[in-house]
Amino acid sequence: MTIAQFWDERIVPALVEYIRIPAKSPHFDRDWQKNGHIEAAVQLAARWCKAHPLKGMTLEVVRLEGRTPLLLVQVEPAKKESSGTVLLYGHLDKQPEMSGWRDGLGPWTPVIEQGRLYGRGGADDGYAVFSAFSALRALQEEKRPHARCVMVIECCEESGSYDLPAYLEALSPRIGKPDLVIGLDSGCGNYEQLWGTTSLRGLVNGVLSVEVLTEGVHSGDASGVVASSFRIARALLDRLDDSGTGMVKDKALHALIPPERAAQAKLAAEVLGEQVWRKFPFVPGMRPMHGEAAELVLNRSWRPMLAVTGAEGLPPRANAGNVLRPKTELMLSLRIPPTVDAQAAAQRVKQVLEADPPYGARVRFEAGQAATGWHAPQTAAWLEKALNESSKSHYGKPVMWLGEGGTIPFMAMLGAKFPQAQFLITGVLGPQSNAHGPNEFLHLDYAQRLTACVADIIEAHAQR
Repeated sequence: MTIAQFWDERIVPALVEYIRIPAKSPHFDRDWQKNGHIEAAVQLAARWCKAHPLKGMTLEVVRLEGRTPLLLVQVEPAKKESSGTVLLYGHLDKQPEMSGWRDGLGPWTPVIEQGRLYGRGGADDGYAVFSAFSALRALQEEKRPHARCVMVIECCEESGSYDLPAYLEALSPRIGKPDLVIGLDSGCGNYEQLWGTTSLRGLVNGVLSVEVLTEGVHSGDASGVVASSFRIARALLDRLDDSGTGMVKDKALHALIPPERAAQAKLAAEVLGEQVWRKFPFVPGMRPMHGEAAELVLNRSWRPMLAVTGAEGLPPRANAGNVLRPKTELMLSLRIPPTVDAQAAAQRVKQVLEADPPYGARVRFEAGQAATGWHAPQTAAWLEKALNESSKSHYGKPVMWLGEGGTIPFMAMLGAKFPQAQFLITGVLGPQSNAHGPNEFLHLDYAQRLTACVADIIEAHAQR
């Protein structure tokens, strides 16, 4: 059975079942243990793996007290074909529902349409365990070599992987020292070739709170005497970024862009063209933040950018009376360059926002997640050659490289723990796939071809 057939007959039905499970990450489901959705997702994956066993496979759902479960799969080669260990990574927890799904679609309603499997988590990142299994299965059936492989499938990634360090420590003797890490939770610039991720931005988020009164008062009576909490919040945000350009002002939150990454960004921009920005659902007449595609690539991969992702203290429009509100809370999400330390960045943001509060208002910034990004080591010649050949074989085009704007905390952890390892970080999150948002989908043909590429790279590692 080919990889494509295996996907159609064995993987897609499992992913359809997986999408139906509202396995929201612990940050979004505080009662995750009681609700049991994460448990259902990990049990589904474990059952499927056991139903499609690999030669030399051992499988365990590992549980540490008070932490989300982790699926650990070890696959030993039939004979000592190669030294070394390949670590394959994915996750099963999901982002929350999000509004805006078009008619007929929903986060927990799997729909296959025009080669796309819609629903929350299929592309981010439920497909990963099935893809990794399929790649190893193909190698074994075709009697192609592979080294020892370890799959780590966690259930806390969308919450910042805060459970993962404990598992890495507890399982260190069983994981060993991988010399190749394959992460399947990243993106692709298009669906026409293999894409390798060169870097991931870090993340600092938290709540900015501005209080001016102990209770709301009539705006006609108080405005002009009491400063609006929203205006103060707006002024504080201007300390972080320029509202005219969107550029973050503080040099401590920036990093030098390595020349080779700037060159790769230029090449990626030449390949993608206007798709760099047209992949986003702009309203008619809206323009991107820069006219040069290469600058947009660098903006989303190596430059800090701030977004306000939520608010409290603002009543719904229908209930918004003429009241000067006592308090405004804004949820801030600051993406930071790959090489900026997230803890230091969080402290800097707190310092900038809380210093000398306007009018003596009560201002607080409470940091939430602080995840340092990741910058790939130089790619070994054997890996670069294998990636290029595999991309040409399965897509008809050479491999391309791109920095991603998202954060995968696991990569920074592994980069620090295994500094000598080679990394292939890739994924299926391409144009319009919309992870975390409405209408998320998995491009099935691309995922099948990516699986074939993963098999090639594992074989190349065994023969390096």
